[in-house]
Amino acid sequence: MNILVAPLNWGLGHASRCIPLIRQLQAEGHTIILGGDGESLTLLRKHFPDLRVLPLAPLHLTYGQGHRQVLAMLRALPRIIRSARLDHRMLTNYLSYEQIDQVISDNRFGLYSAKVPCIYMTHQLVIPLPHPWQWLEPLVAKLHGKLISRFSECWIPDEPLSPDGRKGYAGRLSHPAILPANAKYIGILSRFAGINCQPDSTYSVVAVLSGLEPQRSLFEKEIIRRYENTDDTVLVVRGKMQLPPTVTRHRNITLIPWLDDSHLVAYMLGAKRIICRSGYSSVMDLAALGLLGKAELHPTPGQPEQEYLSTYLSSCKQ
Repeated sequence: MNILVAPLNWGLGHASRCIPLIRQLQAEGHTIILGGDGESLTLLRKHFPDLRVLPLAPLHLTYGQGHRQVLAMLRALPRIIRSARLDHRMLTNYLSYEQIDQVISDNRFGLYSAKVPCIYMTHQLVIPLPHPWQWLEPLVAKLHGKLISRFSECWIPDEPLSPDGRKGYAGRLSHPAILPANAKYIGILSRFAGINCQPDSTYSVVAVLSGLEPQRSLFEKEIIRRYENTDDTVLVVRGKMQLPPTVTRHRNITLIPWLDDSHLVAYMLGAKRIICRSGYSSVMDLAALGLLGKAELHPTPGQPEQEYLSTYLSSCKQ
């Protein structure tokens, strides 16, 4: 089959977890076409430079500089809706002349069609809202459910409820009270799965950055301030896929825009501490490597999903 795989361009996590999925589909003999925009598409193209690309609606989002993102998200909402509608029109157009047998959309909720099977992939069946808007969560869940029902299937990259009641790695986000009729759990997805390398202890601290600006840059500055006067050897992987991988140094801190997976895994395995956002793709990568125990998970300020995951996973360690 010819399968269009298209992640949302909201940080790098959506694209990151599509990488093992694409590898599996290729191993099964399918032909993959990449769809998307921005840095998430850049990440996929670095891993799969020979694959064809179909551009989709651009979505350029930013966060606020403070600890509340409600206003930033409200301002972005019309842009998100316009982007989804444009995605739908573009997919309809592509289907008129491209041979596409299936669509896998990671949180691009405009990529549905009655002409071919379309799969929606998300770990957020429950979308947490910040206080004092939590009373709206049931309404948001209902609207999200209607969007999901437009797709043939909904894939959840997490484990199903375990016999002892553990709710996977995403907790209540991926385990709603009522599961959509078209939903199924597919297990965690990590681009690091299958990478075998020896630990490299060059750096005692490895910080892996991602997410929207300006919070990504603010987090980078925070890490530099924290470690620039210490004896730690620190590697900061900046999560800037569109920059060349040029190394810069600031005292005891090495900064690089991005690293290939094998080198990054080696440094993470050899580090004493790993620092990253508590985005779900980062959580799955750490879980796949067995490194959640030595990770500091820092939620993006004002992002309820990451705040919940940080708290939930901390409680699981106890």
